[in-house]
Amino acid sequence: MRTRILVAALAVVLLLAGCSSGGTRDDGRVTLRFQSLAWQKESVEVNEELVEEWNATHPDVRVEYVQGSWDSVHDQLLTSFEGGEAPDIVHDASDDLADFAHGGHLADLTDLLPERLKSDIPPSGWQTVTFGDGVYGVPFLQEPRVLIANATWLKESGVRVPTPGHPWSWAEFRQVTDRLAGDGKYGVAWPLREPVSATLNLSLSAGGRLFHRDADGKVTVRFEEGDEVVPRTVHEQVNTDRSASPTTLGSGGSDTLPGFFAGTYAMVPLGFSYRQQIVQQAPEGFDWQVLPAPAGTGGLTQGVSPQTLSVAQDCPYKEEAVAFLDFLLQPRNMVRLALGDWMLPTGSRALADPALRTAEHGWATGTALAAHLRPAPAQTVRGYPEWKDKVATPALQEYYSGAIGLDELRKRLEEDGNPVLARYQR
Repeated sequence: MRTRILVAALAVVLLLAGCSSGGTRDDGRVTLRFQSLAWQKESVEVNEELVEEWNATHPDVRVEYVQGSWDSVHDQLLTSFEGGEAPDIVHDASDDLADFAHGGHLADLTDLLPERLKSDIPPSGWQTVTFGDGVYGVPFLQEPRVLIANATWLKESGVRVPTPGHPWSWAEFRQVTDRLAGDGKYGVAWPLREPVSATLNLSLSAGGRLFHRDADGKVTVRFEEGDEVVPRTVHEQVNTDRSASPTTLGSGGSDTLPGFFAGTYAMVPLGFSYRQQIVQQAPEGFDWQVLPAPAGTGGLTQGVSPQTLSVAQDCPYKEEAVAFLDFLLQPRNMVRLALGDWMLPTGSRALADPALRTAEHGWATGTALAAHLRPAPAQTVRGYPEWKDKVATPALQEYYSGAIGLDELRKRLEEDGNPVLARYQR
């Protein structure tokens, strides 16, 4: 009987240890698990190097690097949170944090963050990780959407080349793509397999808002004049002007690059980080350049969902975890992370680094857009993932392909979409 009791007790201890987010070794050293979603070779190398540098100078707090994946990260994290096996330090994106924050899975970092980090990242950045009265992550990398253009094609066409100081309007952008198209070639290829984020974020430039929050905090969808500009532009380019390729609407960004290199499309709207793939894959002698996305009544404003670092609520060593974040996001380290991912840092000091302001590969154009980045419209909308998947994605796909008109798109987004959001706000 005594033996069975001891065995049972040991099993409980081992079970509890297995469910712990973090732990200590027999020598008292703290071990923290950091799950990174870095996937590009340069980015993975930088993350691993920084972990090694921390471990070399912090013998009492060891960080264990865990390689994660962006594929189905939400479901993976939810399972690990509910199973008590979540990593101590969580890499994610700000538009994925709302349900985790409201569900009590992430630690409120308000009183744990060092003043240096608080002041270095602008308020617009902190807005992306603030839910209610709490701060549930640190935004550290972000990327605007830009136009990657065939520089030779633009030069030969004689069109005005936009700059951050003098961008195209959405109407001018449509005129330019129409001028560039013809003979089986297109002025632009829109990769819109995932159309919702691109549409909503770019619509801020035209004064779009879509999600409206009342005094009680409840959110409803209203598809108004500013929300129409971007989707209508894409729809007309594809279906009226024939200046945008209809075959890329169901494609991802990488899928458009072979056609871009082959001279089938003059421009492709892509996230800033795609420049790395272009550098790696472009044929020798291919001349390309980075242009700002078109501007509207809201100027160059566009929404972003920065990559974030959070601490699990179950982590027993929150102060140590935040100390590691403070090290990881020192300005010099934030620059290294940004260069590794070909993205922009959120920190003001890192953003001012000369390495990120060179004309080569369009870095200077990207940093010029940083001041215009705002939290994505869906940032704090509970129920957004379901609304996006079940309502907005199919509606926008049908509209862009010409299967439905603007009035039907509005009806689908509002009348079909608002009941979905309402279930999350009771």
